[in-house]
Amino acid sequence: MTQVNDPAQPGEVKLERQGAVAWVTLSLPGRLNAISIAMWHQLAERFAALNQDDSVRCIVLRGDGGNFAAGADIREFPAARADFASVVHYHRQVLAPALHAVAACPHPVIASIAGVCVGGGLELASQCDLRIAAADSRFGVPINRLGFPLAPDEMRGMIDLIGRAATVALLLEGRVFDAAEALRMGLLTRVVDPADLDAQTQAAVARIVAGAPAAARLNKRYARRLTDATPLSDAEYNEFFQYAESRDHHEGVRAFLAGTTPTFTGD
Repeated sequence: MTQVNDPAQPGEVKLERQGAVAWVTLSLPGRLNAISIAMWHQLAERFAALNQDDSVRCIVLRGDGGNFAAGADIREFPAARADFASVVHYHRQVLAPALHAVAACPHPVIASIAGVCVGGGLELASQCDLRIAAADSRFGVPINRLGFPLAPDEMRGMIDLIGRAATVALLLEGRVFDAAEALRMGLLTRVVDPADLDAQTQAAVARIVAGAPAAARLNKRYARRLTDATPLSDAEYNEFFQYAESRDHHEGVRAFLAGTTPTFTGD
């Protein structure tokens, strides 16, 4: 496993590679991995690079030290969000690009959630494809106590995931709630015993990596496209069905008929 990180800034977003799997870790010790401005920028940079790397088959987003992330680093707010211009810059040029980079990722992304996952942490998790959480983890967006609403680019992911009514209720009450309620709300894919979180995450990674990577990317791309009410064009249908000539498609059918395990290469 190789690791790339930059310890020069307050907090860091660690990037580790283990074969086709990338592990992206939020780390701000002593602050429950609150996400600093430097970390938001690093997140955007890490995902921008991974998004262009076709050797990646799965990305896991997680937090250091038993917590996912306690939202944005509020200690930076007096300087970073002091007036109209700086508030606009913070939300549109700092947070939004990081959230967009995760949302636009063509590869499957798993949020592996332990401990606190609130505010910006929950916004990040909402942009992932799967959210696997420990049963004792906690969720919420309690920014009503800070006197400001959730910015549009940050709210969009929540609405896409759990709908308008649930998002508005979550924001108006500002409650912090448990994983069981988050699962019922649709925020989570599954809830697991805290001791099994790493193993369950690894199992999900293994299932994804065992699949055809091009098919996974097509599933993600067209799941997004189909949320648009505009019908698919003939050109889009033709582009989609190009997979019919791929090696992986023929390999999957061959292996199924032969009763063997397929070997997918992305071709």
